[in-house]
Amino acid sequence: MSRSFKIKIIVPLAIVLFAGAYGHHKRVARETDITGKMENKLLDETSGIAASGIDPAIYYVHNDSGDTSRFFAITADGKLKSTLYFKGDKKAKQGVFDCEDIAVGPGPVKRKSYVYLGDIGDNDGKRPFITVYRFEENAGWLKNEVNNVDAVPLHLKYPDGPKDAETLMADPTDNLLYIVSKRQDSVTVYTAPLKYKANDTVTLTKRCKLFFAGLKLFKWITAGDISKDGSQVVLKSYEKVYYWKRNGNEPVWKTMQAKPQIPFYVPEKQGEAIGFTADGKGYYTTSEGVYAPIYYYKVP
Repeated sequence: MSRSFKIKIIVPLAIVLFAGAYGHHKRVARETDITGKMENKLLDETSGIAASGIDPAIYYVHNDSGDTSRFFAITADGKLKSTLYFKGDKKAKQGVFDCEDIAVGPGPVKRKSYVYLGDIGDNDGKRPFITVYRFEENAGWLKNEVNNVDAVPLHLKYPDGPKDAETLMADPTDNLLYIVSKRQDSVTVYTAPLKYKANDTVTLTKRCKLFFAGLKLFKWITAGDISKDGSQVVLKSYEKVYYWKRNGNEPVWKTMQAKPQIPFYVPEKQGEAIGFTADGKGYYTTSEGVYAPIYYYKVP
């Protein structure tokens, strides 16, 4: 999302949200904990968070538009453990256009874990395709403060024209990538196979639409995640978190058409990140902004 839009629209809205949330927070039993804050100034526009598939103490985060082609490994209390650089799109000044979410899940090789970084933001709805980058997780990443890692790009096209999106999820049950659009009154859910070859171009499959009540800007969908065992799903807006328990092995897009639970959530300055813990017993949220707090919630 562009900085000018954030300043003109989102920041004033966030102030209103904070005012209401503070009073509510004082009246209810605390259902969350602040586990820490982003301790490095490099993490100034955090837009996604996902638990590592090989180290339960590690989470991957990234900045959105304006940053270069990189993501970060952190701990749950916000300590930066490693910065991971990759070669992105030569047509983008910084190597990427607008990375908006990150996910961790299976991939082409069994019993290996992969990070998926979604360069899927498109404020103006004009990009001919968006790109998801895949990285094979490596325990050696944590041995160095800075790493150069290999990216395997997948180019995606919408079947119904360009969309702005900030939600990328990886489903380990059906081996699908999920993208949820952001801005429409009813957002749209799309999927693509998790297994692909470098630089493949794939047309996303349109699965369903989801309607969430509320004021248009407040209810924009800004992040999502699927738990490591595939049994739980969360989406979040600037104002709320939506939670579903999967019914057996039904497709996630069907699960999300059921009425969600809406657990307690502390609206953040510009909350655009949510991710389950590795064990699925809780999830973290965090916001854009320098030294943003990291919130932990137990699943409903």
